[in-house]
Amino acid sequence: MKHEEEEREKAAGVAYIVIAYVVWGLLPLYWKYLDDIPAFEILAHRIFWSFVFVVFLLFFYRRWNVFATAFKNRNNLLFAFFSSVLISANWFVYIWGVNNGHVVEASLGYYINPLLNVVLGVLVLRERLTGWQITALALASVGVAILTVQHGRIPWIAVALATTFALYGLVKKKAQTEALVGLVLETAFMAPLALMYILLLETRGSGALGYGSSLTLLMLVGTGVVTALPLLWFAKGARVVPLSTIGFIQYVSPTISLLIGVFVFKEAFTFVHLVSFSLIWSALLLYSLSYTNVLSPLSRYRKPGSYSGQLREKKHFH
Repeated sequence: MKHEEEEREKAAGVAYIVIAYVVWGLLPLYWKYLDDIPAFEILAHRIFWSFVFVVFLLFFYRRWNVFATAFKNRNNLLFAFFSSVLISANWFVYIWGVNNGHVVEASLGYYINPLLNVVLGVLVLRERLTGWQITALALASVGVAILTVQHGRIPWIAVALATTFALYGLVKKKAQTEALVGLVLETAFMAPLALMYILLLETRGSGALGYGSSLTLLMLVGTGVVTALPLLWFAKGARVVPLSTIGFIQYVSPTISLLIGVFVFKEAFTFVHLVSFSLIWSALLLYSLSYTNVLSPLSRYRKPGSYSGQLREKKHFH
């Protein structure tokens, strides 16, 4: 019974992770509407309204007492602080890259990131990969390497984006607070700075709240919702899903963004892109099948130390 419950929790966690990455993949459509507003102002609104939204959810679900208890724990605050710094740095690098003409390099970061998730899962969390999963990782690595070589130099912006979000996922994996409480804690660190920046712009007369249309104002407030909900889903899933699995699911997001770029924004899609994405998606399919009986009889020979073996032996989740 306990094993079945753990399997259900893991399945629900995977669903949360998938939904989060689907929403992240669709977000370029949202930001496109706000492209006449400076990126740093959008960032400030994202941080502040995310905090407002999750505080609302905290009261709505009557989790204030749980938050108060978590707030008294120094480790919770430490994890929340690191999460806040990492996600804010990730957003900052992305905004800077886009504003300075490095959109392709910034996009590359979200293809490198899943590989770092897998590496961190193996090296830090001691998650073991089966032979099929190692093969999938190799295929994905080749696909990303092709994109990197085509770029022509070390993509520092992509590396920074991949590293900050991979470490963010690791911190969320290690944190012991429930998803909503943890998100309130981490947004609370940056919300005061974001609010001060918004007020500074408004007092100077250059803030969007003073001259934007009603729909623009609604979209700015909505940045909190579209930012916080995927982070909340990601946090819920990250607590029960292996980091290596999260790494492969993440390819959903940049692939959706790619489709939007090609078919909605009419951006170029070269033969090199076709080869690279084919390798990446083949890796994703192979990795997914490694958790089923499709790859039998090899799947029955999983080592006891693999994640599935650990699940049966230790039977626990954090």
